[in-house]
Amino acid sequence: MTPVLIVEDEEKLARVLELELKYEGYETETALDGQRAFQLLESGTYQLVLLDIMLPGMSGLEVLRRFRKINQHTPVILLTARDEVHDKVSGLDLGANDYVTKPFQMEELLARVRVHLRTNIAHNHTAELLTFDDLTIDTKSRDVKRGSETIELTPREYDLLTFLLKNKNQVFHREQLLDKVWGFDYVGDTNVVDVYIRYVRNKIDKPFQKTTIQTVRGIGYTVKDPLP
Repeated sequence: MTPVLIVEDEEKLARVLELELKYEGYETETALDGQRAFQLLESGTYQLVLLDIMLPGMSGLEVLRRFRKINQHTPVILLTARDEVHDKVSGLDLGANDYVTKPFQMEELLARVRVHLRTNIAHNHTAELLTFDDLTIDTKSRDVKRGSETIELTPREYDLLTFLLKNKNQVFHREQLLDKVWGFDYVGDTNVVDVYIRYVRNKIDKPFQKTTIQTVRGIGYTVKDPLP
């Protein structure tokens, strides 16, 4: 059975989520506050986390921030009653894979759970070592290094970089990157691609005076092998 951690302080909703997930064949554990959630995340092994943002003791965003320091690959879906862009952006920047705004349809949430679990399992089965110049990415451990120096990337930054490295010498429009990296159902400005390209460059290139991701004026972005 696939273990899923439910972090939700509304006991009735937590119980509903527990029943629905168990009915779908998942093994569940529940935390009603942020401190308990982080204790479980430190000691347990979960395939996916449903994490409410508004929690007593420690906020969901703080739980997420601490969790991503020790685990970069387990999918995290945020549950939030807030419909503010700031909360969603903050969550994604801290490493959330997705978010669902309350009230939500259970069928939609379960569909998102299935998608992220499939992606995580597929990733674990197809791990490989990606290289470009002295930049290396171990897709199993998700370690990113420039030479011997480890570089910390958020999950979205990591996904963007690995996609471009896996598809070297191809130029991608912003819309294509949104589809491949953010997902077909992403709703937002394509300028988010430019923002994340800048984030990645500032981490993997700027400190080392390197150029990995190239801009193709008027088209998009690419990673090109150096000419022989």
